[in-house]
Amino acid sequence: MPENLLKGKKGIITGALDENSIAWKTALKAKEQGAKFVLTNAPIAMRMGAVKELAEECDTIVIPADATSLEDIEKLYDEAKEFLGGNFDFLLHSIGMSPNIRKGKAYGDLNYDWAMKSYDVSAISFHKMMQVAEKKDVMNEWGSILALSYIAAQRVFPFYTDMADAKALLESITRGFGYRFGKNKKVRVNTISQSPTITTAGSGIGGFDAFFNFAQSMSPLGNASAEACADYIVTMFSDLTRMVTMQNLYHDGGYSNTGISEEIMEKFADLK
Repeated sequence: MPENLLKGKKGIITGALDENSIAWKTALKAKEQGAKFVLTNAPIAMRMGAVKELAEECDTIVIPADATSLEDIEKLYDEAKEFLGGNFDFLLHSIGMSPNIRKGKAYGDLNYDWAMKSYDVSAISFHKMMQVAEKKDVMNEWGSILALSYIAAQRVFPFYTDMADAKALLESITRGFGYRFGKNKKVRVNTISQSPTITTAGSGIGGFDAFFNFAQSMSPLGNASAEACADYIVTMFSDLTRMVTMQNLYHDGGYSNTGISEEIMEKFADLK
């Protein structure tokens, strides 16, 4: 990757929990490429993770904020803007949570209060972040806003239950706000649909290990790692991708376009 790809750029990275998370690796890559940014996470997530260690490594600060709270987002932007000395060139939404999945609820037996929490945290929070950003006019022209999605937004993955609905909503919000931000400020808005990735959040889903191995066998390039995703995110934050907006970008080693692989065919060849 070219040196100083993000030199002079400022932004906010949400959702870094531990060294396995995509947001954590993105922060390290962004720092390496010359960016200045603040980290943020919900107070409860900060107690669980080690984000303060990451902040020290990246010469920055952590600003606690609940992304479902408009008041918290406003406070986050005000404090980040003061620390960074100006408006933002990039925002990363790396937030997702499903109480139904965590507590083993099947899709046909959802707790709807929990489902609404899933949608708010995993998708509507993205709308809130952009709505506040637009109203406070904190994005620089040609900035880049990204969220992390998953192919279950388009296809059925039974284990993903209400998170699949949340990701579909997330991608719709991306298109809706991408149009607004593009017209009004030349800011681009996209989602990256990542391979199944061994993170704290991903590995908490039932059947994850089996599906990870299945996707590895299906993808001609294999599963994309969290570190590779961080490289892609940094590229999307850079000026090299100025004309890409309102897209759901697959970063999955080719899984999304593979009908069946030779490896999978071999596993079923002898079955009658």
